[in-house]
Amino acid sequence: MTVDVRTITASEYPDWLAALATGFLRRTVASEAEVAERMAYTGLERVQGAFDDGRCVATYRSFAQELTVPGGAQLPASAVSNVTVTATHRRRGLLSRMMDTDLAAAKERGDVLSTLIAAEYPIYGRYGFGPAAGFTEWEVDVPRSGLDPRWAGPDDGGRVDLTDGADVRKLGPELYERFRAVQHGAIDRDERWWQLNTGQVTQAHQPWSKPFYAVYRSAHGEVEGLMVFDSDEKWADAKQPLNTATVRGMIAVTPAAERALWHFVCAVDWITSVRSGYRASDDLLPLLLPDPRAARIVSQADFLWVRLLDVVRALEARTYAVPASLVLEVHDAAGLAGGRFRLDAAPDGAVCVPTSESPGLTLDVRELGALYLGEESAVRLVALGRVTEEAAGAAVIADALFRTSRRPWCPDIF
Repeated sequence: MTVDVRTITASEYPDWLAALATGFLRRTVASEAEVAERMAYTGLERVQGAFDDGRCVATYRSFAQELTVPGGAQLPASAVSNVTVTATHRRRGLLSRMMDTDLAAAKERGDVLSTLIAAEYPIYGRYGFGPAAGFTEWEVDVPRSGLDPRWAGPDDGGRVDLTDGADVRKLGPELYERFRAVQHGAIDRDERWWQLNTGQVTQAHQPWSKPFYAVYRSAHGEVEGLMVFDSDEKWADAKQPLNTATVRGMIAVTPAAERALWHFVCAVDWITSVRSGYRASDDLLPLLLPDPRAARIVSQADFLWVRLLDVVRALEARTYAVPASLVLEVHDAAGLAGGRFRLDAAPDGAVCVPTSESPGLTLDVRELGALYLGEESAVRLVALGRVTEEAAGAAVIADALFRTSRRPWCPDIF
C-alpha cells in the first residue's frame, strides 16, 4: 500500500506524537493534557507525517527561525526538527519526500537558509546540509585549576549576584539580544523560551528542576553576563564534599563578564568539579584557568547544520575580513541553490551575482553550508576531496574570506 505523506490535521496530532516517540525509541505515551499543551505552540501547517494505512510512521516539523551570520545580520531560516522514520518503514524515501516538500516551501517563502541539529551525522549531507558550528564540553578539576578558592568577586568593580527566574525573565531577553547581535551561529529566543527556561511555564514531558542563576554586572551596573547552573550532592566517606556544578547555559557580552562568571562557579564552596555545558570550540574557559590542563574535554562534535537556499542573499548578508573575489560553482541536486556565482567581498560589504566566468572552486551546497559561518576550512575540504580547486590558490582565498577570528556557536538546542 502506498504511504501517504502530507501535512497533518489536528486530529492526527496524537498519532504523530506517538510516532515521534517511537522514532526516538521512547516508550512514553503523551497524555491528553500534553497533546493539548504541545499543539498550542506547534504550527500544524508546517508539520508533516507519513501515513501507512492510516497509521503515522514518519514525522517532520519546521518552524521560523533567525540565524546570526558573521557581521551580525540575522537571516530568516527554516528550522527543521522532530524528524523520525519508524524502523519498519526505513529506506522508502519518506524523509526525502518530507524534506523536499519543506525545503521547496522554505525557498518559496523567502527563507535564506535552513538549519537543523543532526541526531545522526550521515543523514543530512545528502539534502544539502553541512555542519556549520560545533561545540566542546569541558570538565574542570577545580582544585587543580589554580584559581583562588577564596575569590570574593571580580577586581574590575563589577559584581556577581545570584537571582531568580522572575528577574532573569526581565533582564535576560535584552542581554541575549546584545549577545546574538555579535555571536554568529546564535538563533533567536522568543518569550516562551524564557518562560520555559525559568520555570514560569512547565511541560509534562520535560520535568522542571530549579537551577541557580548568576548575573554579572559591570562597575556601571550594566548586566553583561548570565550563568545558569545546577549542582549535585556528593560526599566522600570522610565527610568531604565532592559536588559537581553543571552549567546549563552561559552568555556574556564582555570578556570581563565571562571571566567573572567562570571564576564564580569554580569558587562556590563544595564544588570540586564544573561541567561547562556545550560551548564554542574556542571558548575562553580553559585559558582562563592558571592551569588550562585542569579543563578536560569530555565531549566534542558537530552541532548546528546549515543548508543554503539562496546563495546570493546568504553571501551578501555576511561580512568578510579581507577584500577579495572568488567564483564558486555550486552543485545542488535538489535544484534550489545551485549555479555559478561571483563573490566580490570587502570589509564594508559584498556583492554576489551569477556569472559565466571560470570557477575558482567547485563544491556541493553542503560544503558551502559548512564554510558559511566560518567553521570549516576550504583548504581542508580540498584535501579531503570534497571541494575541487579549479584555480590555484582559490582555496586559500576562500579561507581568507570565510574563516572568522572566533568560531561560530549556537547555544540552543531546538
